[in-house]
Amino acid sequence: MAKTKKYGSLESGDTLEIIERPTGGLSAVMADAQLSGKEGKALSSMVVRKVISLLAEGVRDGAASRAASDHLFTERGGGQPVCLNILSADLETNTIVISRNNPTPMFIAQRDRVEVLNAESEAIGASRSVKPTISEIPLEPNTLVVMYTDGLLKAGALTSESVDICTLLESFLEEQDPSPQLIADTILAQAIRLDQNRPSEDMSLVVMRVVPQATDQIRRMCVSMPVLKNQND
Repeated sequence: MAKTKKYGSLESGDTLEIIERPTGGLSAVMADAQLSGKEGKALSSMVVRKVISLLAEGVRDGAASRAASDHLFTERGGGQPVCLNILSADLETNTIVISRNNPTPMFIAQRDRVEVLNAESEAIGASRSVKPTISEIPLEPNTLVVMYTDGLLKAGALTSESVDICTLLESFLEEQDPSPQLIADTILAQAIRLDQNRPSEDMSLVVMRVVPQATDQIRRMCVSMPVLKNQND
């Protein structure tokens, strides 16, 4: 994962969390409240907490998305939709499950080819009838999945430039063993550069990579974040 807040904002309106699935595997949950600052953060956090709690109880991804949508609609009356993605490595079905309530596309690199998921998708909380767009692919070695919020999609808009994620992934596929963090950091760095180092929107992305084999049986997680005295530090 990698993320940054909108330039000049005290807090990002995006929220990212990872949870271990009760039947085996991991899920990454990403919510974009379409707002920056504390209000956006409170809204996206509420959605992610709802989804995480349901996944922890064994609720399937699509059902968790619909329940979160109904909850948000009840709380906010349909006036504040939130873009939501759930990316899961499901060891019970041995598949990668992608649940999209987000018009922003996602990318899958598998078997030396890059595919874009850009089917029509609606943010949650807008009505009682919102459903996620579900995709499921085999959980096989060397698969790479990238999901992100619309801040990356809009990067460079003022200069008519954009982040070419497809080309970046193709270049990474030519390398022997790129880490997911390196891929995430590279994509985010390019998006920030296109916005002249002043992100015009909150930017968040998640990169999942299935490695051919584990070197040991140790589970690892490393998290880092800046602790700033003020927004200009």
